Amino acid sequence: MTAKLSVTAKLSVKEKVSYGLGDMASHIGLDNVIIFLTFYYTDVVGLPAVFVGTMFLVARVADAVVDPAMGLIADRTQTRFGKFRPYILWLALPFGASCLLVYAVPESLTLGGKMVYASVTYCVMMLMYTAINIPYCSMGAIITPDNTQRISLQSYRFFLATLGGAMSTFLMMPLAEMMGGGNKLDGYFGAMAIMASIAVVMFLLCFLNTKERISAPPTHENFLSDLRDLVRNDQWRVVAALIFFNISFGVVRLGAMMYYVTYYLGHASYFMWLLAAHIVGKSLGSLLVKPLTRNRSKLAAFTLCAVLTGALSAAIFFVPAWISLLVGMTLLVSTFYQVTTTLMWVMMSDVVDYGEYKQGKRMDGTVFSTLLAILKMGMAVSGAVVGWTLGISGYVPHAAQQNTVAMLSIIALFSLVPGILSMFSALSMRWYKLNDATMKQINQSKISREHEPERQATLHTQESA
Repeated sequence: MTAKLSVTAKLSVKEKVSYGLGDMASHIGLDNVIIFLTFYYTDVVGLPAVFVGTMFLVARVADAVVDPAMGLIADRTQTRFGKFRPYILWLALPFGASCLLVYAVPESLTLGGKMVYASVTYCVMMLMYTAINIPYCSMGAIITPDNTQRISLQSYRFFLATLGGAMSTFLMMPLAEMMGGGNKLDGYFGAMAIMASIAVVMFLLCFLNTKERISAPPTHENFLSDLRDLVRNDQWRVVAALIFFNISFGVVRLGAMMYYVTYYLGHASYFMWLLAAHIVGKSLGSLLVKPLTRNRSKLAAFTLCAVLTGALSAAIFFVPAWISLLVGMTLLVSTFYQVTTTLMWVMMSDVVDYGEYKQGKRMDGTVFSTLLAILKMGMAVSGAVVGWTLGISGYVPHAAQQNTVAMLSIIALFSLVPGILSMFSALSMRWYKLNDATMKQINQSKISREHEPERQATLHTQESA
């Protein structure tokens, strides 16, 4: 089953922005989960840190198992709206509602009841994220076949995703204080109600203003056949490893940030300074991708930025606790990290094209869903590491001073551990072979195959004449 390739002109700014709004909406929910949810569960709701870490691991592993099923379903979808776009329309409202429920832990419940409620609502939220995000991510590979346009599309996407995360994280605390009236639980609920509503509107705009240009008939082969072909794709395996290390970097670092500023720097207010540096850095990184790849391959750009990210992050472990220095280093780390994240998604689209070229069938949903399953596994393991490390090290919520082991653990989680993970992602590129020249050859080959019947018909007509 090969796809029909539609070679198109340059994508409009309107379509790039509209596509980016989909990830902007996702990050309104996702960035809250990564940055605030561990702290919310331990220090606002009062759940044990070890339980939270274990819950994240179990829920995300279970969700990762669901991901391939969603991709396989999407690959078998055919509607008048396309293959992936309809899911954005159908699931926008359920996703918004699930984000709201996560921050609606009833104060009247017992500790056991709060544990059950947190587990159920968190699982539902991650399920809704999976159901809408896999089709959304898969769209990036079929909006355009052009590698340059894909880089531009993903740059717009991640710039707007950064703005979504910034809006969510910067507004969360002020809105919570304003709407809670002293009650933190009510405040978080009210703040998320506003932001979830905005996310729903963004998803609808994404649906309305984008177009699927690479079309393939829905596959009728069984699930196991698709998965078997996927595992045989050597570049899928390389990108899977890269994704695991790359997402783990972000989850560990951001998950530890609130603890780092509260207990190591001694000023919870510094969180907004580091978060601002992180957001600005991500925005700069999104804008930097296109210039960086203008005169060098995306492989070289990724490797360079991953090494710089890892080295700078690890260096934070050894520097003094000067907020001005830490803000500057955080800005640089986040800038280089965003470049690697943007290019990572371009590589995922390349894996789809490579699989079609080598195996003769296109599996956008299956490729993206399984790679997102790896991403969820990375989130699960790294999120659990944060909770487990805090619990094992003797971390005590609200303590005026943490013990030495807990303090060193918090510092390492914010700096040294992410640095090592970034170096592993750079190492993964040693086995990645889908450079720009190879992808150009693959696309030219697909175009030639599409025009082969016409060429044969022309030759037959000339011979008959």
